Amino acid sequence: MTARRGLVLAALLVLALPASAGAHAALLRTSPSASGTVNGSPGQVRLTYSEAVEPRFAIVSVTDASGNRVTTAGPSRSRANADELDVPVRHLGRGWYLVYWRVISVDGHPVRGAFTFAVGPNPGPAPQFAIPSLSETAATPSLLVARWIVLLSMLCGIGLLAFRLSIARPLLRRVPGASLRAVSVALAASLTVALVATLVYVDLSTAEFAQLGAFDLGSVVPLMRDSAFGRGYLDLALILALLCAAAWVAVWIDRPDRARRSVAELLAGAGVVAAAAAALLVPGLAGHAGQYSPRGVSLLLDASHMGAAAVWIGGLLGLSIVAWKASTRRVACMVVLVPRFSNVALGATLLLITSGTIAAIIRLPTLSSIWETGYGQALLVKIGLLLLALAIAAVNLLRTKPRLEASERRPGLGEPTTRSLRRLVGGEQFLVVGAVFCAGVMSSLAPPPKSLAQEGKAEASVGPGRVLKTLKKEGYTLQFSVSPNRAAVPNAFAVKVTKDGKPVTGATVIAKFIMLDMEMQQQAYTLKEQSPSVYSKSSLPSLVMVGHWGLDFSVTPPGGQPFDVLLLDKAEG
Repeated sequence: MTARRGLVLAALLVLALPASAGAHAALLRTSPSASGTVNGSPGQVRLTYSEAVEPRFAIVSVTDASGNRVTTAGPSRSRANADELDVPVRHLGRGWYLVYWRVISVDGHPVRGAFTFAVGPNPGPAPQFAIPSLSETAATPSLLVARWIVLLSMLCGIGLLAFRLSIARPLLRRVPGASLRAVSVALAASLTVALVATLVYVDLSTAEFAQLGAFDLGSVVPLMRDSAFGRGYLDLALILALLCAAAWVAVWIDRPDRARRSVAELLAGAGVVAAAAAALLVPGLAGHAGQYSPRGVSLLLDASHMGAAAVWIGGLLGLSIVAWKASTRRVACMVVLVPRFSNVALGATLLLITSGTIAAIIRLPTLSSIWETGYGQALLVKIGLLLLALAIAAVNLLRTKPRLEASERRPGLGEPTTRSLRRLVGGEQFLVVGAVFCAGVMSSLAPPPKSLAQEGKAEASVGPGRVLKTLKKEGYTLQFSVSPNRAAVPNAFAVKVTKDGKPVTGATVIAKFIMLDMEMQQQAYTLKEQSPSVYSKSSLPSLVMVGHWGLDFSVTPPGGQPFDVLLLDKAEG
């Protein structure tokens, strides 16, 4: 098989990869059942998730009504089901128990929840448990800064590499005495910082996952490859090391004084391109892009977006370095470099805008999620910074570039135009660096779930606190009750269905619970007719997390057409 065919096959395999089932680990089943009662002491508590979570990063606490812990060991993976965690408990007496859990999703986001169960018979009423916080984020200050440094240094390194080996290569032939040595030094420094920062980021992330100190390396380092997120970024560190070696070889054998490249230079360039492409792909595989369908398209968009940003910011940095070191040759160097970079930057910004727009369409379920969610708000700030940077870039393209080209005929234009260029490029760099920080914030926040698109279909908003709501739909009157409407405690759900003041019996009522703050698997349960026209269930494994929920009640009257009523609920702890 030729190298070209091999690359094509590899690309097709990536595009054919199936999408992940969900963006976050969701608790699907528990044993004992959430809010349920068992007649005897269970030997262990079992929790089944929507994906295989790592037991070493999982916290499962089982406590009695007095707050005493009743577990005898930490969680372990079930031998029969990779998605199940088992936690052994001592002999449990009659009464209620609280199960609090925390796991790390595949994309590195922590997820928490809690539920109760009782040991009977006759366990009595559920007490008011002191429930730990059920909210957590991966967007801590230290992780945000570390991620920003990783992204920024990697993008600068890859962009400077493209600038050095492609855009600036003719400079040494056309401007006697010009040098690209400072660009090569900055390139090496950027990639080195990216490599070190990636390892530091894995250390900080793993320490956060395991709730250890970042300097407790003896405990943290052995855990680094135990999470999919950690494995992804350790692979990135390895790829960056290979990219450093490939870049050193490519720069070392490059002969810019020759217009045509040798076979060795072409092979070295191909190695650099392959390593850089792999480096741009890995963050998507370990983050949000790898969780969206179609997965191959999402990964390609993410890598293209980052590649375009790298060419842009690396080129700006390269221009600044050359202008700083060129001294008396500054104008001559800018006359060569600015037109070449402007043409490349135009293509890069078009790719940046296109890939970013398509990715936003894929990831944002509603227009309102742009300003109503943290992910969307970070995207808005990023767009604003990029628009300002693009405005400066347009000035350089439409005004600075023609003036520099004209300076060959009118030498007096050269120096003032170059001074103006340096100021504009500095402002452009500042804005793009800020946009990279926003990108780091976005990748640390959970994107709005697709279920958020159902908000526009909601008949009413309810909560926090007990729900008593009456609505009319399809000629029927429906009275909804949710009590006490709190997360991680037993809740009672009831729907009374009447028509023209008469009770509707024999209907089928299904309650569906949809988490609106993050991507989780939908839960659905049938409510039983406990009395004429009243369909209810007193204990459901639902509302396991604090936040916004979609309560979708599907009603099928006897002999009538089915219909749905959606309530937007806010459940507090």
